[in-house]
Amino acid sequence: MHLRCNNRNCAHTLDLHERVVACPQCGDLLEVVVDAPQAEPAALKRMWLERRMSNASADRSGVWRFRDLLPGPYDPDSLVTLSEGNTPLVHGLKTGKAAGLDRLFFKHLGWNPTGCFKDLGMTVGMTEAKFVGAKIVACASTGNTSASLAAYAARAALSAQVYLPSGKISLNKLAQAIDFGAEIVQVDGNFDAALDQLLNTTNKDIYFLNSVNPFRVEGQKTVMIEMMEQLDWQVPDYVITPGGNLGNTSAFGKALEELKEFGFIDRAPKLIVVQAAGANPFAELWRSGADEITPSSHPETVATAIRIGNPRSWRKALHSVKYTGGFVMDVTDEEIGEAKSLIGLDGIGCEPASATTLAGLRKMQSQGKLDRGATVVAILTGHALKDTDYILKAHAKLKGAHLAEVPS
Repeated sequence: MHLRCNNRNCAHTLDLHERVVACPQCGDLLEVVVDAPQAEPAALKRMWLERRMSNASADRSGVWRFRDLLPGPYDPDSLVTLSEGNTPLVHGLKTGKAAGLDRLFFKHLGWNPTGCFKDLGMTVGMTEAKFVGAKIVACASTGNTSASLAAYAARAALSAQVYLPSGKISLNKLAQAIDFGAEIVQVDGNFDAALDQLLNTTNKDIYFLNSVNPFRVEGQKTVMIEMMEQLDWQVPDYVITPGGNLGNTSAFGKALEELKEFGFIDRAPKLIVVQAAGANPFAELWRSGADEITPSSHPETVATAIRIGNPRSWRKALHSVKYTGGFVMDVTDEEIGEAKSLIGLDGIGCEPASATTLAGLRKMQSQGKLDRGATVVAILTGHALKDTDYILKAHAKLKGAHLAEVPS
């Protein structure tokens, strides 16, 4: 197992536990090259199911249960875990009808310990940080990463610093980071400015835990492994996911590529990425067919979790989309709001960024691009309580509109 530059023209390799943020040769992102497992796929599938009946800490985690395809090995007692993962695959009922689908499932990552998918990557990233002797861990965040990093740093007894765009994140998420004891660094500007400031920090004691960290990607890829297990290894037609900094897209594509390469599946589902129209540089790249992404200088959307104008993982994400035969699209804030309401009325709930998935499916359905019999898994990245202010404001606005319609 080792690290490799994501740039295929460079492909520089490093030791697995080298403490670097990017490739020292070309500056591109790094990825973990996982060795093929020794056991056959059928044997591993049985083992993973058997681990679900174990009370060992590593087995209770829906990430470390799949450790045969993760970096390591780490001492089981050294894992920084909060029993993350093990998130449900929920059948969309009203939402399925709204999207014209009989087999719509939501993989709800908001049911993780801090209420979002970041925990899946953070357990691996924080375990690695502890393994290499880090004392301080840090991230830039639109909110969710900060909460997750703070919680896992507290478990690892490490100091946590979170760089946040001042006044531009949900107070629910900020409250989580404060509650878990993180040091808050507020930055003028948006998420991209916060990440730039963090990456330009010269303090060598800081271990970076944004999704540019390849160990974060390794944890997040287990979403696809667990999803396949929940579908009895029957490959869905589509997996649709929100697109922000594109760490999840990168992780999902990597997982599907490895599962196919190692013989667990015979094909990959098409990976669809949905961005908000006000923060859509990846969608613009896809439509234009350009070789380089053009960052959005002023990204704006109600879906604060994906209000990102310069996604750092775009090359990895583009490879993932192309590998699976998928595509990238965008939806308006209005479409996101309508979809979020539908998800809530289905008894499921999510934060606004998650609702881009249903909004994207409804848009595809209206354009005649969806077969009613297709099996679709939509990724919900965050819990409904991640942004209660949005819900209350949307409800007040809707109630006001209804009152305005009543004759005086």
